Amino acid sequence: METNNKIYFYPVWLRIWHGINAIGIILLIITGYTMQAGNESSVLGFNTSVNIHNISGIIVSANYLLFILGNIVTNNSKFYIVKPKNFLKRPMKQAYYYAWGMFHGMEKPYPLSEKRKFNPLQKYAYIGAMYIFVPFVIASGFALLFPEIIIESVYNISGIMLTAVLHSVVGFLIFLFLIIHVYVSSIGKSPKENFKSIISGWHHI
Repeated sequence: METNNKIYFYPVWLRIWHGINAIGIILLIITGYTMQAGNESSVLGFNTSVNIHNISGIIVSANYLLFILGNIVTNNSKFYIVKPKNFLKRPMKQAYYYAWGMFHGMEKPYPLSEKRKFNPLQKYAYIGAMYIFVPFVIASGFALLFPEIIIESVYNISGIMLTAVLHSVVGFLIFLFLIIHVYVSSIGKSPKENFKSIISGWHHI
């Protein structure tokens, strides 16, 4: 839906999912760091961090099902379809715009429209985060909650340790994605404009 240079990009279900996901992932990052530090003198403490981390993980996992279901029953999934033509050229062109072009008055190479909610670089990043990183963190997180399902050893390496390390590494990649996501969201008509969009549902073009 488009009106007065605005597009209704974010329906209610997507805004609800986004809000729950944002809070949940922030809690997971904070408690994950506290757990890694293992510092009992921290504000939360180790045991409290573990409990909050586990509860947040379960909520984020259930919320992820809302994201998948929403994409199945609505047309939001079309924004995640990658076309093979110019598979690498398009994100490289967008990266050039971010690194140089937008600071020198260059026109956006892939302006948003009803058919394009993400530029190519965003699309690839979101696909990686939502369809690779998040499912892996959810699966490995549940494996750590129920360690009896983990293979005892892989090439003489503890299966639990390997799962924990990979869980932490991918969790850190999601943390990096979050930082970049917040930064890119500040680029637009004003630093607050995109944040208003995810609240109202309407995005300025």
